[in-house]
Amino acid sequence: MNRLYDMEPRVMDDEMLKLAVGEQGPREEAGQLAKQEGILFKDVLSLQLDFQNILRIDNLWQFESLQKLQLDNNIIEKIEGLENLTHLVWLDLSFNNIEAIEGLDTLVNLEDLSLFNNRISKIDSLDALVKLQVLSLGNNHIGNLMNVIYLRRFKALRTLSLSGNPVAEDEDYKMFICAYLPDLVYLDFRRLDDHMKELAEMKHQYSIDELKHRENLVQARLEDEQARREELEEHKAAFVEQLNGTFLFDSMYTEDVEGSKLSHLPGVGELLEFTYKDKFVIICLNIFEYGLKQQEKRKAELDNFMECVQEAIQENQEQGKLKIAKFEEKHLLSLNAIREESELSNIEAKIVQYSEDITELFNVLMTLEMQLMEQLEETINMFERNIIDLVGLFVENVQSLMAQCRDLENHHHEKLLEIAINILEKIVKGEMDEDLPDDVRSLFVDKDTIVNAVGASHDIHLLKIDNREDELVTRVNSWCTHLLDKIHKDEIMRNRKRVKEINQYVDHVQSELDSLECGDLLD
Repeated sequence: MNRLYDMEPRVMDDEMLKLAVGEQGPREEAGQLAKQEGILFKDVLSLQLDFQNILRIDNLWQFESLQKLQLDNNIIEKIEGLENLTHLVWLDLSFNNIEAIEGLDTLVNLEDLSLFNNRISKIDSLDALVKLQVLSLGNNHIGNLMNVIYLRRFKALRTLSLSGNPVAEDEDYKMFICAYLPDLVYLDFRRLDDHMKELAEMKHQYSIDELKHRENLVQARLEDEQARREELEEHKAAFVEQLNGTFLFDSMYTEDVEGSKLSHLPGVGELLEFTYKDKFVIICLNIFEYGLKQQEKRKAELDNFMECVQEAIQENQEQGKLKIAKFEEKHLLSLNAIREESELSNIEAKIVQYSEDITELFNVLMTLEMQLMEQLEETINMFERNIIDLVGLFVENVQSLMAQCRDLENHHHEKLLEIAINILEKIVKGEMDEDLPDDVRSLFVDKDTIVNAVGASHDIHLLKIDNREDELVTRVNSWCTHLLDKIHKDEIMRNRKRVKEINQYVDHVQSELDSLECGDLLD
């Protein structure tokens, strides 16, 4: 399908990319930088690599800011190597040898995609392209008209090209696409008129209504699943996920073979369901609700802290800007005064005075930064104390509630053991009227066997409770530690960046002064 080239297939190496950026550079700011300071691939916004006889897409990972990529008229066989181009808006892969749509999963900002004149037979694997507006698939091998329905999910799609495909030869081609893609404006480079859309809708109304019904059901299910995922994430953030129901209680019996057998004993079912389970679940719900409330308190504390930090930084920056603005007013006058002065002694005096002004500005800006550091240190220390207290209180109360769960389990264990011993005595005396399943009766060989079975069940339950408590405590403490570490590291980085900015600014001003040599001025 593609043209043949006399030259050998080429590799997308650094040499090709540097040459392409350099040739296109003069028209772009990135190109000017490339000529002056060397290639900065990360700053390039547009890249043209057409007619290069490229066989494979490669080495584009550095172009992290790229928005437009032109790879048409090559011999590319597979869409790959585009994973890091997440800012890409426009992609041209027309006139290649591509057989399948793939490798586009990270291009969430792509709006215009051309795959014209390739060997594609199926429209798929475009799900991530939620912003897609223009899709060119003309001159390919697409033969199934129903495949077009896949494009209904792209709500922003307004332009579609499928001419030159077997599907375009179908007598119902245009009507079908108008009906199933009602928001489409242009098909095969021609505007779709409203009359055509009305006719198409009438012709395919029954099928469209049925499809919409199915889509609505799917959408409702997806929204429900998304809501559940978001809710679960909220619960995880509060460290109390799956404590708002019977999950922990049920998990105690999932691996408890002996406990499942013992639940068939007379009287145990009622004890388990109405005495033990109900009370256990209520305690879990108390932990869950308490956890959500504490999460809100932690969030409010963090939000308040971040707001205080930002206010302090902003206020400090405003003071710094005023100092710099005042200095720069004087700065221009001082430089002009030095340039206009003809007496050497006066020039030297003015330079000394101006140097003192620069030093004073440096000291003022550094003093402001020191004041901000002290203010933020105090704010951070206060937040640290508050958040540690909140986490400590949360852990203490959760452990108290978990202890209630253990008390319930211990009480249930005693009752279960009492029932089991009574049944054993009845069996030994031949007074057992109820029939027991064979696997349950096998536990009543002797007292040691039944006591061990009840004890094994009890140990499993306690272990499940302990593990859930340990998990919660470990996670909330880890969250607190990592949060505080990040806050301290962020402040260190902010301070270093600010000091660097001050030094760079002062060095720049000083260099301007240093460039005024007395000899040149006198000339």
